[in-house]
Amino acid sequence: MRARHIAMVAVLVALLGGLWWWMYGRGPVVSAIAPVRGTAVEIVYATGAVEPVRWSKVTSLVRQRIVEICDCEGQAVKRGDVLAKLDDKEIRAQLHELRAREDFAKREVSRATELIARGAATAQAHERVSTELRQAQGLISVLMERLDQYTITAPMDGIVLRQDGEVGEIAEAGSVLFRVGVPKPLQVEAEVNEEDIPRVKVGQVVLFRTDAFPDRRIEGKVREITPMGDPVSKTYRIRIDLPDDTPLRIGMSVEANIVTREKENALLVPADALQGSHVFVLAGDVARRREVKVGIRGTRAVEILEGLAEQERVVSPVSAAVADGRRVRPEKTAP
Repeated sequence: MRARHIAMVAVLVALLGGLWWWMYGRGPVVSAIAPVRGTAVEIVYATGAVEPVRWSKVTSLVRQRIVEICDCEGQAVKRGDVLAKLDDKEIRAQLHELRAREDFAKREVSRATELIARGAATAQAHERVSTELRQAQGLISVLMERLDQYTITAPMDGIVLRQDGEVGEIAEAGSVLFRVGVPKPLQVEAEVNEEDIPRVKVGQVVLFRTDAFPDRRIEGKVREITPMGDPVSKTYRIRIDLPDDTPLRIGMSVEANIVTREKENALLVPADALQGSHVFVLAGDVARRREVKVGIRGTRAVEILEGLAEQERVVSPVSAAVADGRRVRPEKTAP
């Protein structure tokens, strides 16, 4: 019985050992891929929004209630057209009071002039009432300029691209009530990190990605780079021209990939095959660590300058289970 028990234990150990080897001894399952020839592209990433080249934000300069507003969103307007009016009753009341003061001061000046001619008044009295008249007229001039701020007009010829605010609402000073502009041509205003801006040049091609057109190739060209960056956000503003037939619409947010360098017929491997400056090359069912010389690094593919032949296969993606000299199980063979 003892010998039989020992034999059963030995068989069980052998089965468990075989199961362990089947599950782990053969190594992890990996995907293997051969490098390919293609165009290596180096990009700088930026985010931005679509806007007209010529447009303007129309803001309120005073905090006051809206009493009239045009129903003109999407409509053409001319420079100077009235877009909205704010409640100006208070300032008109002040203006009416100052007009009365002006009329009274004018009469006083006339009376002082007559009295001086008859020798019944002094020059000082005439100067005093003249000063009061000039003060009233100065205040009227100031109020008239302020009164203009209660009528909001179009700053340019164009289309009312967007209209915000309703009659009865309070327009805050500086709040944007209208956006007026020319729908074509369009541009993208984007922000580039300061560490990337040295690689960005006027004239470079830009490839856009947006959720609105996920499968469509949309291009533009860098037209302008702002000379001064923002020290707080550490970014530089760039403007990218769009062609007239672009499908992008005003206000859309986009991801901009600025092509800073291109190289045709480059040897490429997926970016996730690279760990630092090495890849894992398959030698049968064993992974071998290989140092390579890297050229252009793209978001999806990396150029290999030295250290890898076209017929070799590399592990992609590389997981933590892959190590130099470890046995692996290739999942597929590159075409």
